[in-house]
Amino acid sequence: MTATSDPQTSAGPDLATTYLGLQLSGPVIASANPTTRTVESMLALQEAGAAAVVLPSLFQEEVEAEEMAIFDLMDMGGEFAEFDSAPLADVDTSGLGTDRHIRLVREAKQALSIPVIASVNGTQPGGWSRYATILAEAGADAIELNLYGVNTDPDLDANTMETQYLSIIESVRSVVSVPLAVKLSQNYMSLSNFAKRAQEAGADGLVLFNRFLGPDIDLEEFQVRPKVALSTSGELRVRMRWIAILRSQLPTIGLAATGGVHTAEDVIKTLMVGADVACVASALLQRGPGVMTELVGGARAWMAERDYASVQQLRGSMSSTSVDNPGEFERAQYVEAIKSWTPDR
Repeated sequence: MTATSDPQTSAGPDLATTYLGLQLSGPVIASANPTTRTVESMLALQEAGAAAVVLPSLFQEEVEAEEMAIFDLMDMGGEFAEFDSAPLADVDTSGLGTDRHIRLVREAKQALSIPVIASVNGTQPGGWSRYATILAEAGADAIELNLYGVNTDPDLDANTMETQYLSIIESVRSVVSVPLAVKLSQNYMSLSNFAKRAQEAGADGLVLFNRFLGPDIDLEEFQVRPKVALSTSGELRVRMRWIAILRSQLPTIGLAATGGVHTAEDVIKTLMVGADVACVASALLQRGPGVMTELVGGARAWMAERDYASVQQLRGSMSSTSVDNPGEFERAQYVEAIKSWTPDR
């Protein structure tokens, strides 16, 4: 058996898992990224071994700007006399605004046999519920709330901000019946407390962690430029720490690791600390859909060599309640890491 064997047909350990109550064929899913923008590319991901796909986020400000542009265009004819006898041609709006996201959900559901998870990022309280409802009604198997925001208001304290986020979770939970995941950043003073309250507010799962993409400076043009920096395996360590801690504190909640999953070993590590699934994006952009086959096949081979029969047997075997010293996931790990560093010679 090799790491590139077909993940759907190879004999060996049972890779089936459950995430958000969804039955999955394996523990590796594609998180929101450009490869989940088209049905064609998602079919390639499914063929390569992806157990589910998360569609690109519906950003409220983006879709509303597109819809306003359409409205302005359709309203333009009444302002110009020359259009009175020659109305504007019909405009195809299927690739704009909410229609674009609705169509992608429907087409993905029709073409794929794996679960399709839709992602929402709102700007106003009512927007989260509205767009989550639209995507759930379009057929999404689950909704992921992408709580990506940067608070720059010096008068808005952390408690108020967290209360607003919890209100969003509650409002969406009240209008959709499909499973609900919440994608968090690591910037919480008390992440365990917020995670517990998020579950109480209606979250079925937590996705750890969102990657904040900071701007860069163009020194030639003196402009602030957006720039995407792909993740590395080193980023997975923070995810593993918190998944190990939260798995012991919230045993029934779904947990997904995102940011830093690049190798089969990364997949194994996320499962061992208690994750239900490992989410992949940067590795897909770097190496293409075939990386899914590599990750799934490699994880299966690793488990087979060590006589693990299933993902269920492996999951959580190194969470904070399963290791001899739980402090290794907390402050003690930091202290030991600092003390153990030596310069390369």
